Amino acid sequence: MDLTTRYLGLNLRTPLVPSASPLSDDLDNIKRMEDCGASAVVLHSLFEEQVRSEQEEIQQHLAHNTDSFPESLTFFPKPTDFITGPEEYLGKIQKAKSAVHIPIIASLNGTAIGSWVEYAKEIETAGADALELNVYSIPTEMDRTSAEIEQACIDIARAVKAVIHIPVAVKLSPFFSNMANMAKRLDQTGVNGLVLFNRFYQPDINLDELEIQTSIHLSTPQDLRLPLRWIAILYGRVKSDLAATSGIHCAADVLKMLMVGADVTMLCSVLLSRGIGIIREIEKDMANWLSEHDYQSVRQLQGSMSQKYCADPAAFERAQYMRALLSYKPA
Repeated sequence: MDLTTRYLGLNLRTPLVPSASPLSDDLDNIKRMEDCGASAVVLHSLFEEQVRSEQEEIQQHLAHNTDSFPESLTFFPKPTDFITGPEEYLGKIQKAKSAVHIPIIASLNGTAIGSWVEYAKEIETAGADALELNVYSIPTEMDRTSAEIEQACIDIARAVKAVIHIPVAVKLSPFFSNMANMAKRLDQTGVNGLVLFNRFYQPDINLDELEIQTSIHLSTPQDLRLPLRWIAILYGRVKSDLAATSGIHCAADVLKMLMVGADVTMLCSVLLSRGIGIIREIEKDMANWLSEHDYQSVRQLQGSMSQKYCADPAAFERAQYMRALLSYKPA
């Protein structure tokens, strides 16, 4: 069975790629991922805030005018909470490249062009095979328009593409007024891939301590519906490769994503909950299904359930919406 695929110009043995997570921050884990069949690994993200060396200045700005409202201090992370600095991150790229044979994809997480564009050059020099830009932002300024928010994302992609030669992917949230238009505009900047989608982590309130409490809820298979839908819409309409992430827990999830047009499927929550060894099991189950259904390769399957040949994708989505509501019968 030919499970090979191509993503960001890289020839990969399978579509199974561990995404950025605490697991990929450890070199031994990266080695285990390769041993268990991962075709590439996205390293744990380097955050924009880490790139800024003047962390004392950041803390000063964060704490400005909070004396009157001490509770608001709990909203902000302390600079010491960040795991590594950029120099250590560059060292991890070099160590990973020396330790494994699969491609290493670096990850930058930020909201503005800033000095981290310069670190894109350093990441390329360190030997990363590609770079994933994780654009995560929760706009709260009431006077900031949607056009300004979208343009900031476009500017980041264009600026990074201008300074490095390795492939660049952009990891997006789904919260744009017109996701299809945003994908088209990013595609026009020349980025090599779109990663759909970034998860939106929402804080809670600790009633005992009266402070903001951060918590991570791992994805469930239900979460794959959103990237499934949008990859089906975008397949064949943009030149950028498409990576599916969020909610991929088993071979069936991988196959669905490939059917709608994904080039790779990224694994995170399933690795955190079931261990790195699950990669081998997913690959085996995927190969068995393809064989049982007379497929010879992943590429033969890819895009077969997309909307590439749908004359009016919006009408199709509207029809499915109506069909779902009208067909539901309460117990």
